[in-house]
Amino acid sequence: MLSLNNISKRYRNFALTGISFDVHDGDYFILLGESGAGKSMVLETIAGLVTPDSGIIQLDGKDISNEKIQNRRIGLVFQDHAIFPHMTVRENIHFALHDSDQPCSERMALVESISGRLNIFEQLDRRPLTLSGGELQRVALARTLIQKPRILLLDEPLNSLDTRLKSELRVLLRQIHREGQTILHVTHDYEEAISLGTQVAVINNGEIIQKGPPGEVFHSPKSEFVARFVGIRNFFPATLFRKNGFVIANIGNNLYFRVVTNEPETEGFVLIRGEDILLSSGPIESSATNNFEGRVLEIVPSINGMEITLDIGTPLHALITPESIASLHIEEGIRLWVHVKATAIRFIPS
Repeated sequence: MLSLNNISKRYRNFALTGISFDVHDGDYFILLGESGAGKSMVLETIAGLVTPDSGIIQLDGKDISNEKIQNRRIGLVFQDHAIFPHMTVRENIHFALHDSDQPCSERMALVESISGRLNIFEQLDRRPLTLSGGELQRVALARTLIQKPRILLLDEPLNSLDTRLKSELRVLLRQIHREGQTILHVTHDYEEAISLGTQVAVINNGEIIQKGPPGEVFHSPKSEFVARFVGIRNFFPATLFRKNGFVIANIGNNLYFRVVTNEPETEGFVLIRGEDILLSSGPIESSATNNFEGRVLEIVPSINGMEITLDIGTPLHALITPESIASLHIEEGIRLWVHVKATAIRFIPS
């Protein structure tokens, strides 16, 4: 297990502050954050390229905070691959074994084995300038994996690839993980985190602000930043109270939502996923207890459908299919009814 305990590091105008998390054996751990949040600095600290000002890094119970890079049993794949341009693919991968005392024939057999596993065997005698981005990423992975790292660190591995290559590399990374490799992968793309991660930590401005299984982080964000970052647009400050046996959340502007929660009367936030909002052209019979009339402000394509922004006294963002747009004849300026079940609304205490 890899453990970071209260790691802090100041560099110029930026600082990591109190970074703590555990990567258990078999985890595919995603460190998720915007550009400049400190993700790469965390990786470089783990790898030994950056020395923390305070805190402890442990691997399998051993303090490796001041251990030499080559003794950490940690492999780092850089965002820019760091492939030697004057060497062939074979020579690049073999270079990782230059300190090995194995016979040359065994080392070359390992190179051919790992290249076959990563589907770059046919490229072994080519030079990096002739390779695609996906092939370069595979070479970088092969060069690191041939050292049999205890933990594999990946710095934005899919960042510069097109959609097809990203899909291929995701399949490869899942395969490497299924074969038993523990992985720590940093990215700014929450879809990567959803599709690959078994654990997620969200970092912002040098601090971990939420961590846990992807389902918990993405479905129950604990702050407005996390909610916005993972694509949840409907996140409102709210006051919770009880009336006539019901739990009510007041989000201001004379807007009240019935919610289902065991939280006491308190301050917090209301969170509504766009896909949990039902739209209709008029009042309907349904189990939804929250019903509002609103005006359509904007219609924009979304990666998961069409996002409709409505004014119900505050902007509310619904996610629907293009077919629903057509069947309801939705266009900007018309009025629609909004329906939300109380059980679909999450209340998060401050």
